[in-house]
Parts: sequence; C-alpha cells; structure tokens
Amino acid sequence: MPPLVFSEAMRDVDPFVGVTSIAADPDWTEQGPARAYWQRAGFAELTETAEARRDALERILPRLKIADRCTLDGRHLIVRGDLRTYRIHLGSADILMEPDHSCLCIVPARGKAGGKVYLPFEDDRLSLILSKAFLLAADTEITDASIRARLEAVSSP
Repeated sequence: MPPLVFSEAMRDVDPFVGVTSIAADPDWTEQGPARAYWQRAGFAELTETAEARRDALERILPRLKIADRCTLDGRHLIVRGDLRTYRIHLGSADILMEPDHSCLCIVPARGKAGGKVYLPFEDDRLSLILSKAFLLAADTEITDASIRARLEAVSSP
C-alpha cells in the first residue's frame, strides 16, 4: 500500500477508534478492569493527535481573553478559575480539580446549538477543551446545578 494512502486511511481510523473507546465516555460507570482502563486512558500519555492539539493550543492560547488564566503543563491545559484550578487532559478532555485531583464531569448539552467553539480546522476534541476552559475560567458564573454541587462539594473545607 502506498504510504500516502495508508496515512490517509489511518487519519480516518484514528477518530473512529477514539470515539468508540470507553475512554471517551465520561459517563462510564462499569467497575473492575474496564473502570481501571477508563481511568488510565483518561489521563494517559498524549497520542500524536493530542500532541498536535497541544501545539495548536500553544499558538491559540495567547490570543484568547482567558490567556492569563491558562497554562500548558505536560498533558494538561491548566485553567485557573476563581473557585478552583482545573487540569484538562489534552487527549481525553477529562478534568481534574485541584487540590484533591477529583474528577469533574462536564458533557456538552445534547441538541443545543451554539456550544461549539469554531476553529479554522477540524478537531472536535480541541473545541471541547476550549469550551471547557472558557466555562471553568469563569467558574463563579456556572449556573448548572449538578456542576455547582460538584464544585461546592470539593471546595468545602
């Protein structure tokens, strides 16, 4: 198979494998070995796609209005909110909250238009990461009751 054809085929396979993995399911509740896999994959080393996402973020972040609240650190986009500091994994878009590294599950609302960050190239995960970063940078303005409860549960002494 010619290398160019193989490369293009793999570009099509990569998103398919990424979205069909349980690692991409923020609602995964299965216990046992599958749960351990989900936890490892959600915060694993970055794939080549995630590395490219990191490179894009390095160029995009300085131009954003939340630039002073964001830094890149290894596998994560770190967002400083007023309530917490958040670590968004560049591969999975999963969120860890500091100081206790508890998970925060934020999933896009289904069927609502306008929630997507439009980029000049196709990367739904990068769009999701940026959407979460904007939301978390203004964490005191979050009105969703389930997210607020999670933030308040973690922020209590």
